[in-house]
Amino acid sequence: MKVLKDRLVVLFFCLFTVVCCVFGVQLSRRITDTAVTVTQTEATTKNYIKWVDFSVPYNALRDAMELDISTYGTERHLSWIDTLSYLSCKNGGKWSEYKSTQLDKLVEALGDDLMPDDLMKTNKYYRFHKEAFSAVLSGILGEYTKAAPDGNGGVKVVEGYGLKAYSPIAEGFGYSHYDDFGVSRSYGYKRRHLGNDLMGSIGTPIIAVEGGTVEAIGWNRYGGWRIAVRSFDGKRSYYYAHLRRNRPYAEGLEIGSRVKAGQVIGYLGMTGYSTEENVNGMTVPHLHFGMQLIFNEVQKEGTNQIWLDMYALVELLNKNKSSVVKDSESGEYKRVYDVFDDSYPDDMRHITTLAPTEITEQ
Repeated sequence: MKVLKDRLVVLFFCLFTVVCCVFGVQLSRRITDTAVTVTQTEATTKNYIKWVDFSVPYNALRDAMELDISTYGTERHLSWIDTLSYLSCKNGGKWSEYKSTQLDKLVEALGDDLMPDDLMKTNKYYRFHKEAFSAVLSGILGEYTKAAPDGNGGVKVVEGYGLKAYSPIAEGFGYSHYDDFGVSRSYGYKRRHLGNDLMGSIGTPIIAVEGGTVEAIGWNRYGGWRIAVRSFDGKRSYYYAHLRRNRPYAEGLEIGSRVKAGQVIGYLGMTGYSTEENVNGMTVPHLHFGMQLIFNEVQKEGTNQIWLDMYALVELLNKNKSSVVKDSESGEYKRVYDVFDDSYPDDMRHITTLAPTEITEQ
C-alpha cells in the first residue's frame, strides 16, 4: 500500500512539472510576443518625420517647377522635388539668399549623365529633405487630363504635364494676402497662426486645391464653419476655415465625401471666434487656408503636428485657377472644366463637361 502511495506521489509531481513547463513556455511566448508587439509599435510611432520647415520662396518653387516641366519627357527628367531637396541641403535649409543662378549651377554640375541623387549620395540630410518635400509637393505637379475651352465656345479634353493643383480661390474672384504664418493669435489661448489668410469678399467660391476625402466638416469655435480635405495618398490635409454664415459649403458635402481638384467646396466668409454656431466672429472676411502634413496618424490630432507656411505655394497656385459658373436657380457656383486623375478612386476617373451655353454665364 505504501509503495502505491509513493508511486502516486511521484506521478503527481511529474504531471505538475510537465504542466509548469508547458505553462512557462506559453507564458514566455506571450511575454516575447508582447515585447515584439511593443517594439513594433514603438518603431511605428517613432520612425517618422516629426518636423518640416517648408520655407522655400516663390521664386525657387517657380524656377524648379519650370525646370521640371521643361525636362519632362526627356531622357533626364529633373524633378522639382529632387532639385529643391538638393538646394535645401546646400543652403542648410535656409532660403533667404536663394538666387536662380544656384539652380543653373546645379544643372551645370549634373552634366549630361548625373542626377541630384548621384551628387548627394553621401549627404545624410538629402533623404530627409526628399521625403519631406515629396510629401508637400507630390500632389501639386504632374500629368493631367482635363476639360478645357476649345476656342469656339465649346469644350475639349486636353492632356499635359504641369500644375494639376488649383488656387483655393476661384477664377474671376480677387483676394489679397501676405506671409502671416506664425503670427501670434490670442482668442481662446495664445498660439501661432498656422496658415495663410486670404482676404476677399463674402461668397467667393472656395476651391479644392487637390482631390481627396472630406475628413472634417462643421463648426469649430476658432475656425467657424470649416472643412478639411485629406489627399488620396494620405500625406496632406488641406484646411479651409471661416466660411460663409448660413450657407458655408457646397451642397451634399459631409465626412467621407470625395472631391476632385478644382471643385467648389465652400464659400468665403468671416465665421468663427465664437462658442455659438453660425456667428461672424471675425472682423474681416477671409479664408484661412492651411496644410498639415501627416507621416503617421498619431500626428493628426496629437503631438508633432506639422503645419506649413502656405504663402509661396498660394502664389504659385495662382497660375492655375478653376473656372466656375453660377447656377441661376440655386445661386450656388459649380466648376466648369472637370479633371481626370489616375490617383483617384476608379469611380472618380471620368470627365464631365458643361454645355457651351452654360459656360458663357458668369
